[in-house]
Amino acid sequence: MRFAVIVLSAVLAGASLVSPADAQRAPETFAPLARQLLPAVVNISTTQAVQARPGRPDAPEMPQAPPGSPFEEFFRDFFNRNRPGQEGGPQQPQRPQRRGQSLGSGFIIDAAQGIVVTNNHVIDGADEINVILQDNTTIRAELLGTDPRTDVAVLRIRTEHPLSAVTFGNSDDAQVGDWVLAIGNPFGLGGTVTAGIVSARGRDIRQGLYDDFIQTDAAINRGNSGGPLFNMAGQVVGINTAIYSPSGGSIGIGFSIPSNLASRIVVQLRDGGRVRRGWLGVNIQQVTDEIAEALRLPGGARGALVARAQEGGPAAAGGIRSGDVILRFNGAEVREMRNLPRIVADNTVGEQVPVVIWRDGKEETVSITLGELPADQSQAAAAAPAPAQPARPVELEGLGLMVAPITDELRQRFSLRAEQNGVVIVEVAPNSPAAERELRPGDVIVEVQQERVTTPAEVQERIARLRQQNRGVALFGVEGTGGQRFVPLRLRGERGAPG
Repeated sequence: MRFAVIVLSAVLAGASLVSPADAQRAPETFAPLARQLLPAVVNISTTQAVQARPGRPDAPEMPQAPPGSPFEEFFRDFFNRNRPGQEGGPQQPQRPQRRGQSLGSGFIIDAAQGIVVTNNHVIDGADEINVILQDNTTIRAELLGTDPRTDVAVLRIRTEHPLSAVTFGNSDDAQVGDWVLAIGNPFGLGGTVTAGIVSARGRDIRQGLYDDFIQTDAAINRGNSGGPLFNMAGQVVGINTAIYSPSGGSIGIGFSIPSNLASRIVVQLRDGGRVRRGWLGVNIQQVTDEIAEALRLPGGARGALVARAQEGGPAAAGGIRSGDVILRFNGAEVREMRNLPRIVADNTVGEQVPVVIWRDGKEETVSITLGELPADQSQAAAAAPAPAQPARPVELEGLGLMVAPITDELRQRFSLRAEQNGVVIVEVAPNSPAAERELRPGDVIVEVQQERVTTPAEVQERIARLRQQNRGVALFGVEGTGGQRFVPLRLRGERGAPG
């Protein structure tokens, strides 16, 4: 079974004292709760066909000689004569395919319909899926749907055998320090109960756009994937999915998908076999303190900065544009950039929602009709080449940049798109503010302080205006190999820049 293993930095957490009354709330035993929950937790066994060579299931593949070499024809003739089933070779019956097998965990949420929840990576690529109950009854399962983006899968089993089920709880109620139980099938042992606490909330472990994991120190190992994390009321508050482990075994850092995220996915997979997510159609980046200063955003760094509103997307159609900061989406506060994709995805496709943005020094509200998140969001564009311009590099004083208008020669030199507009960076001074922000030759400045620029003179004029206004930071819209982003550069107080 494949199990997600990730590496995170160590986190030091302080401990606080608890009162004797709080200490008395710790359970003396988990036995009654474990006895109640165990029958609803299942083992998942999958098999996957592996193509075997006729007559020699474990034989290596035929050696490959370099094309055109003297040995190429020799190897081909020799193996064809001796390969079973080939003309001139021995005739042997086809051996059955070998089967790869993996083990994981799951839990039943509907006993009447036989609905089982597990991780997508537990059953991904399987030709056959079996659910094994606590009493070792094995039942063939039908796959209703999967969602790789959140690593959730839903199965159905049909049986006359009596089943037990558990329910989803409210994961938002789970607090750091609360007791939790994990039940699953570690290393194929089956029916294993471990206890711990909620160690942290809202963990982003770089597994996808919708990361919001519950961290727990309840022992989770290989084979626990897809198993439930229970609160003390016996409700599922998480689906155990990943561990931090240099060795592959539990060291007390495991991660679970919150039930409030998973339950919505499960309903869609159960009813329709796929997940429909709201789609806004923007490329976003984090609002840093310097970006907030440059935009005069009250309340400091918050929200999601729109680097690009995708052409033809819902955001562009509703009036959102590059440089806007999304502060609230359909009433939900966007505290930081990574919150926005999850908030948008939770809304209904086709719904018209209000979006509060920061633009030109004030809040505005626009109305957006959400689209459906496409499987492939890649877009292509083409345009006629811009007319050639004389290349006259200009130094941006105090920033460590030399810039020039885009010419055919620079377009070819830096592999710029035919339709690319703006001012190209031709040189970055070492140890300059621009170098510290990882600007590189070939990056193209398309905006300064949310105003489009097409010539070096326009860039200089925008910077001069900001200095006259005693602004400390200029916000550059830059397009590079990784797409468009906003880069704050300090205009004074750094490495001899004008004060």
